[in-house]
Amino acid sequence: MDDPQVKYLLSLQAIRDRAKVVGEAAKSGNGLTNFDVDFGDKLDHAVDFVAEVIKRDFGPDKFETIPPHGRWQHFEVGGVPRIADLMAEWKKAGCNKTEQTRRLIDLFFVSVLLDAGAGDHWRYTEPGTTSEGQVYERSEGIAVASLHMFKSLAFTTGNIPIVDGKGLERLDTQKLAAGFQVSETNHMLRVDSRAALLQSLGQSLLANPDVFGAEGRPGNLVDYMIKSAGDASSTLDVLYLWDVLQTLLIPIWPKDRTTVNGMPIGDAWPLSTLKASGSECIQPFHKLTQWLTYSLMVPFQRVLGLQWTNSDSLTALPEYRNGGLFVDLGVLSLKKEALERGLQAAGAGEELPVFEAGNDVIVEWRALTLVLIDILYGRIQSRMGDGVQLTMAQLLEAGTWKSGREVAAQRRPKTKSSPILIKSDGTVF
Repeated sequence: MDDPQVKYLLSLQAIRDRAKVVGEAAKSGNGLTNFDVDFGDKLDHAVDFVAEVIKRDFGPDKFETIPPHGRWQHFEVGGVPRIADLMAEWKKAGCNKTEQTRRLIDLFFVSVLLDAGAGDHWRYTEPGTTSEGQVYERSEGIAVASLHMFKSLAFTTGNIPIVDGKGLERLDTQKLAAGFQVSETNHMLRVDSRAALLQSLGQSLLANPDVFGAEGRPGNLVDYMIKSAGDASSTLDVLYLWDVLQTLLIPIWPKDRTTVNGMPIGDAWPLSTLKASGSECIQPFHKLTQWLTYSLMVPFQRVLGLQWTNSDSLTALPEYRNGGLFVDLGVLSLKKEALERGLQAAGAGEELPVFEAGNDVIVEWRALTLVLIDILYGRIQSRMGDGVQLTMAQLLEAGTWKSGREVAAQRRPKTKSSPILIKSDGTVF
């Protein structure tokens, strides 16, 4: 990462810098390739809609209880305190708060990296719930499935519920499919890619023993971050964590991703809207790494009482729920030619356009999602009432992500899918 162009494109700053260029092109009225944007009434309606969803669930005086966007709450789907129950078990077994946090980081690491869109038809029936079973889908289903695999020692070579590099290296597609209850009648998108991703994660963890120890344990990040801040410090730096995660994760992404000067740059893609060449035309997102960062921050806060600086460097998450919200509410609309290409790719009789993850349409859509959520974030405070100040993580959790899911369920009740479909490789979205 010594190459300055590569280092910049791996940074959080580059994500917003490049998205701002896309936003300026959109506001000029003729700078976008694939979308038209309504910055007027439709965007105002979107702001009002998201504000009403937040106030419905947390008003008038519970806004401070909105959890930050992260993996923790997915584990509690159905009102079941699975994380609290786990921590009680660990405490009973003699684990102090530091070890409990290590184990949560272990769990969150693998669970987040598996969470790249399960598809419209996959379901997970939780073992031991009722005679008929409690059934979950999408992100919550992946969370619960990964938790049960974690408890059954699927990600370790040892005999306690942790994650280690050797355990991930030996995880194969068959074992992951069994853990996720995948079958001919219960299809999940790209299980093979997810298994390969965790295998690569295992190799990368083992290749970074200064952070993750000789066993390549994600939870050793706890000790590393505390030491880096000074053992007596009560604050940790998001930017420091970000650099650690990028060093670990960039080598594990699919090898056919974008490269700059021969170096892979992960979830970053050429975009025609930037009207440049070389590295100047690339829009970075690093969505799964940001989702992981948001998620890992929470156990440090809740269990160890540590706080984070530079958390406002993180951006919105450019994924199909946040982006779908703006399409469904008419803020974004595909230009005719792009829509026709997407419908043609979907096939006869299909009503929703579909594109590959690296297609210019998808990259522009994701960049515009960042632009629009930043605008929405700036406007929504005035809708919430005096004294209410939401963080971006709270807006994502209680606002845009939840609103996008609800609108999708209203408009496409059978599938609850995004209004634009992405051919997932198991590591994007």
